[in-house]
Amino acid sequence: MGRKKLEIKRIEKKSSRQVTFSKRRSGLIEKARQLSVLCDASVALLVVSSSGKLYSFSSGDNLVRILHRYEKQHADDLKALLDLQSKSLSYGSHNELLELVESKLVESNVGVSVDALVQLEGHLETALSLTRARKTELMLKLVDSLKEKEKLLKEENKVLASQMEKNNLAGAEADNMEIARAQISDINLPVTLPLLN
Repeated sequence: MGRKKLEIKRIEKKSSRQVTFSKRRSGLIEKARQLSVLCDASVALLVVSSSGKLYSFSSGDNLVRILHRYEKQHADDLKALLDLQSKSLSYGSHNELLELVESKLVESNVGVSVDALVQLEGHLETALSLTRARKTELMLKLVDSLKEKEKLLKEENKVLASQMEKNNLAGAEADNMEIARAQISDINLPVTLPLLN
């Protein structure tokens, strides 16, 4: 008997939610420990409960060292993301964003204007639609040729089936004639009775 699948949604009853949190947190920490042991990986796990209590687990290196390694490795990505978020909040309209792209293109010495990029995008969309149309045309031709081949094979199959039926009938007639000959020969055999002394 298997366990029923639990729907993943917020548990409304507070006591049930707390029990589930404790069990799942323990299971998650155990999985993190297993990953660390099996793969010789440094694992850091932070869990904050709904009441604000912090639970942590670390293996291999201590938690602070693992977090510093993460911060160093992802500092540039995080900075770029934060810059992008701040710029996207300051630039609202579509035109302002196009102007920003154009200015970035000019700054990077790329000799392409936004209008040229829009025109290029139009050309690419046209080429893509033509390619899709040609692909569809070729696929339809292939389907038609396969249907024609199927029709020919069905006709050939009918011819072969009728030939087999004729052969079967001829074979059955030959078998019947053999049986009839055997019966006739059995009838013509002289019957000899043993003499009794």
